[in-house]
Amino acid sequence: MAPISPTSRIWMDGQLVPWPDARIHVLTHGLHYGLAIFEGIRCHRTARGTAVFRLAEHLERFLDSAKIYALPLPYSGKELEKAVVELVRANGAPEAYIRPIAFTGYGEMGLDPTGSRIQVAIGMWPWGAYLGEEGMAHGVRATVSSWTRIDSRSLPPQAKCAANYANGILAKLEARAAGYDEALLLNTAGLVSEGPGENVFRVRNGVLSTPPASSGILRGVTRDTVVRLAREDGIPFQGTGFTREELFTADELFFTGTAAGVTPIREVDGRAIGTGTYPIARRLQGLYDDAVRGRLPQHRSWLTEVA
Repeated sequence: MAPISPTSRIWMDGQLVPWPDARIHVLTHGLHYGLAIFEGIRCHRTARGTAVFRLAEHLERFLDSAKIYALPLPYSGKELEKAVVELVRANGAPEAYIRPIAFTGYGEMGLDPTGSRIQVAIGMWPWGAYLGEEGMAHGVRATVSSWTRIDSRSLPPQAKCAANYANGILAKLEARAAGYDEALLLNTAGLVSEGPGENVFRVRNGVLSTPPASSGILRGVTRDTVVRLAREDGIPFQGTGFTREELFTADELFFTGTAAGVTPIREVDGRAIGTGTYPIARRLQGLYDDAVRGRLPQHRSWLTEVA
């Protein structure tokens, strides 16, 4: 993992502050109890300047996560959109990862968060492909984790909450300790759910599939983008789940995510996947890159341009 390269400003509780001044107290409630909801968004260089990709959809999920966890945010979606654009403009970064976060602040302790002030911040920094440029080009090695994906009866998978990601951290640590690049998690029914921070797609006999929301996934914005692009391109698609052994027999597997982009999986638990050429994943990689860089006129509405 690459270290963070600071930008000049962070948006915090309605103000742009210098990067070193964006601080919280060590007894901040959300730090102790994991009560923080966040988003991962990217801005990209396009022919018309810097543009944020699917900003409205990301912030809609941010607001949904807050609602699920009963966090009354002090800002509307439109106010947060304006804040993101203001931050990108202030930092002048044409390519960056953007991280809005809302959390229960300093002042109260204990499991009841209702007395804690809700704080909201937005940071951004340059960040390359999450699973590496080598992984994007040649595919990554993955393993099925011994850890099970969180179930909606214990924690809500549809909320992008910090507490949920302890599940993914355990899977990631296990995979790296075993010499793999990434993990794949099964749900409580034994079906494939997702990676620690990515959705997963399978290709078999030319048909694309990905686990449905009922499999315990987070509904990824990149996942939705890839499904739409595949349908428009005439790639047959089924929103159906699959089993662990169906990972091994896939013609192609790939991860998707704002951080990961579209990253092929070349191996699962020592078994090579397909022929290693990834024709559908490569096609979708290209279409996705065209979309985020404004080269698909029919999807200009996905871009929020930053003057």
